[in-house]
Amino acid sequence: LQCVLEMGKPIKQAIAEVEKCELLCNYYLDNAASMMAPLHLASDARESFVAYEPLGVILGVMPWNFPYWQVFRFAIPAIIAGNCVVVKHASNVAGCAQLIEELFTEAGFPKGVYQNLLISGDQVKAIIEHPAIKGVSVTGSEKAGASVASVAASHIKKAVLELGGSNAFIVCADADLEKAIPVAVKARMQNTGQSCIAAKRFLVHRSLHDDFVMRYKDAVLKLKCGDPMDETTDIGPLARVDLAEQIEKQVNESVKMGAKIITGGRRNDAFYEPTILTGVTTDMPVFKEEIFGPVAAVLPFDNFEEAVKLSNGTEFGLGVQIFTEDIEGVKSKVHLFEEGAVFINAMVKSDPALPFGGVKKSGFGRELAENGLKEFVNVKTVYIK
Repeated sequence: LQCVLEMGKPIKQAIAEVEKCELLCNYYLDNAASMMAPLHLASDARESFVAYEPLGVILGVMPWNFPYWQVFRFAIPAIIAGNCVVVKHASNVAGCAQLIEELFTEAGFPKGVYQNLLISGDQVKAIIEHPAIKGVSVTGSEKAGASVASVAASHIKKAVLELGGSNAFIVCADADLEKAIPVAVKARMQNTGQSCIAAKRFLVHRSLHDDFVMRYKDAVLKLKCGDPMDETTDIGPLARVDLAEQIEKQVNESVKMGAKIITGGRRNDAFYEPTILTGVTTDMPVFKEEIFGPVAAVLPFDNFEEAVKLSNGTEFGLGVQIFTEDIEGVKSKVHLFEEGAVFINAMVKSDPALPFGGVKKSGFGRELAENGLKEFVNVKTVYIK
């Protein structure tokens, strides 16, 4: 409920976010002990092994779009590895931030293992510089990530950056549109499009382009927009009015450059209609910038090589989803994509069992799975002669 009230997430999606946090906790309960066990390795020593030891206190700088999930996927692995965490959450979800700290206390964690910091963004630098802080994880914008990472680097402290994305959704000539369209809607419109891993650029083989656009429009028009407290609502308001204004500006500029609005394109305060654009070119804002809202840019391509080039034609590298019947053929070309994740016949998502993170301006380091569990540990080699 707090999530709905503070950032406008439709309540059924807010409930799903909480359930995903439970899934994460159960995953590490089942697997963390074996993952953190010393690793014995053969060498010229009588005995040699690797031990994984906590670094100390880790700072998390967290975003508003998934106010529970983003914090849990940072904090749970860090704490299970033996660290303590302090969290600077986004200012517009302060209630969620306080609630999370209360949950850790109620769950029986010792005082100070998880601590919420009610501070402004301007105070983050001083926290990173404090000698008690041994590392920092930030999920947010490219600007925020660069600022945090530069401060951490100047003090030789570990940083993990989970930043923006401009994921492509590739529809090959042999794709089954009956399967692809529902996923395309969810991949773009979930959380009202406010997700770093949302599909934002839809690259469709020219032979399917018109059919895809027609079916996609029909499916998007069936989404229910309105009160996020209504359990049947699919699309709510954006988290802030200025965010809707930014999307409006990006869309309007793209239209001036020749893009065509198939549906949507109107703003009312913090609400922005689900929007589909065609006639998009690579120099338009809706292609080259991250669009953090319910706007889908559709472009045709003629062959797979062109699709790869278009997909890679962004400063971001978080993930790509590809719909095709030629699974083995696409598997052999996964290496061509400059991404942290490639999903075939499914939307890009985070899963506790799979490492999550990007390349290029989408950041560095990984969360989740064993990789995330070991981001903030001292990998200590022990050699006994």
